[in-house]
Amino acid sequence: MPDAQLRTKARTLRNNQTPAERLLWSRLRSRQLSGYKFRRQHIIDSYILDFYCCQAHLAIEVDGGQHADAEKLKLDDARTAHLETRGIRVIRFWNDEVLNDLDHVLTEIDAVLIETLADNPA
Repeated sequence: MPDAQLRTKARTLRNNQTPAERLLWSRLRSRQLSGYKFRRQHIIDSYILDFYCCQAHLAIEVDGGQHADAEKLKLDDARTAHLETRGIRVIRFWNDEVLNDLDHVLTEIDAVLIETLADNPA
């Protein structure tokens, strides 16, 4: 079970979403995307995932410009590698993608959901 400090941080992140996260959440919540349930700021191990679909073992990360830094890219790669060892697929979008082309982002997420669930039927 996640420790109290991590849960508090996840709660703070839920209450202080970026505009891109808020926009994407408005289209993922309440099973709006092909009936899949997503959680936001979901904790797995020591990581807080922006969005997570348990059914498809799919994490969606929405990144700002700070993630373009070489050191941050290394950390993101290590995080992705760790999550993949847990059977979780990670897809990433830039804030600008979400804010400027949400329909395309949703189409990509939907395609990954279909592909993932076809590869791993329940």
